[in-house]
Amino acid sequence: MVSPTAENHDAIIIGAGFAGLYAIHALRDKESKNVVAFDAADGVGGTWYWNRYPGARVDIESVHYSYSFDDALQQDWHWTERFPAQPEILRYLEHVADRFDLRRSIRFHTRIVSLAWDDDNSHWTATTDAGEVHTARYVISGAGTLSVPKEPEFSGIENFTGETYATGNWPHHEIGFEGKRVGIVGVGSSGIQAISEIAKTAGHLTVLQRTPNYATPIGNYPTDPAEEAAEKADYRALRDASRNHFLGVPYSEVQPSAVAASPEERREVFDDRWNRGGFRLFIDSFGDILFDHEANDTVAQYIRDRIRERVQDPATAELLAPRDHPYGTKRPPLETDYYEAYNRPNVDLVDVRSNPIEAVTETGVRLADGTVHRFDVLVLATGFDACTGPLLAMNIVGRSGLALADHWADGPQTYLGLMAAGFPNLFMITGPQSPSVLYNMPLAIEDHVDFSVEAIRYIESTGRSVIEPTSDAERDWVAHTNELAQATLLPDSPTSWYMGNNVPGKPKRVLVYLGGAPGYRARCDEVVAAGYAGFDISSSSDRALAQA
Repeated sequence: MVSPTAENHDAIIIGAGFAGLYAIHALRDKESKNVVAFDAADGVGGTWYWNRYPGARVDIESVHYSYSFDDALQQDWHWTERFPAQPEILRYLEHVADRFDLRRSIRFHTRIVSLAWDDDNSHWTATTDAGEVHTARYVISGAGTLSVPKEPEFSGIENFTGETYATGNWPHHEIGFEGKRVGIVGVGSSGIQAISEIAKTAGHLTVLQRTPNYATPIGNYPTDPAEEAAEKADYRALRDASRNHFLGVPYSEVQPSAVAASPEERREVFDDRWNRGGFRLFIDSFGDILFDHEANDTVAQYIRDRIRERVQDPATAELLAPRDHPYGTKRPPLETDYYEAYNRPNVDLVDVRSNPIEAVTETGVRLADGTVHRFDVLVLATGFDACTGPLLAMNIVGRSGLALADHWADGPQTYLGLMAAGFPNLFMITGPQSPSVLYNMPLAIEDHVDFSVEAIRYIESTGRSVIEPTSDAERDWVAHTNELAQATLLPDSPTSWYMGNNVPGKPKRVLVYLGGAPGYRARCDEVVAAGYAGFDISSSSDRALAQA
């Protein structure tokens, strides 16, 4: 067989979502690099291309969940809702792709199936699912943090003769639920959003719940023209405030301590944040709820009380009230009329913790005690192999044949959540052990892409071409992220994907940086100011001489 001829580029970009699109613009248009991007989809959007399930909606306000790199774009685009739904976010990303002519640099319907570092030539070789070969000095991975669905922990899905849908890979055509018996597995963010919508039209909806979540109101509303005008008039200050906030949103009313406050003071703050919606209850109520069990118990009990107020059947309310993990140690889902769905006569809740799912059958789902729930439609909202899954799926091999899967056999090891020792010139945008999902994603992406582009510019300005973290820097960063996690309640959740606990067999290690966005950005600035401390910077000739 004749080996395919490789196409050569300066940089390969993985993905065409928020990260991939901005990376194309930053490297191609600002740095005049020859870039090519790959995406398995047939269009741009990344997460917002695939997640089209009923109710799919962002949980960060649109004015913040958007690019900041171009002021004209900020001023021109109009969001119709405070928390826009999937179709509007996809239209936004399509608009960005058109506005900056990004599609010409993207190969759609193309998946990278292997990525190998060539030490002799100091470049990466990427192979696609069509057998095409591409080489590049640099790789920018915008593969995402929640883009590889987790495998269900039960068998037999292939036997089901009805319709089967996964929230993370929803069909692009309209799905009708009228008159059908629908079962949905999972009550994470995706499941909660889908349940709220499917309940409105399904003939009967059965929710199969293993672990209830602390879902709180999103507080969505149509865009207010006066509010929008005020925000656009002061957008720069708004972005500065966002970048200097733990979560990347400019909330500024957090109180010091739930424990120190009186019961009346706590209730007043909790009510206010609950009613205003978004992540205010989580991140803008009291500063100790993620660090102190007693403080966390106050907000957890508050949410359980609010659930009981909204769910008419006491037994159902108790099943929906979480007790196995502290609030905020899993990403808090935001909802609209979720709990009211269980007051509908066509909705049932089944506890599959006490009576687990044994298998999917031809006609439905069989539980451990032999009970069979018959369905016409089965919806899987079973979550993702978060943070590491998208990178490991590309079969990445670094120096001396070291597979990333082996390097991460005991959990991810990175420096700044951006690069890994032994994997030169591979930039993992919002990678594991970066703030990623605990930071407003578009801003986090811009920070990481900007860091990567500036690093490339720096090394090339010195006549060199290779950058990678030292093993010592990587080890210290892993220890730092673990230390931060241990100071919080995060390790106390037995099923949080923040710790990899949602995937059987996955190594348990914190996947997110818990020092907050401002602290993280400060660390990155210190690294740059010190001449990229913690990185080895070399050239191809350096490596050749060292091996001679």
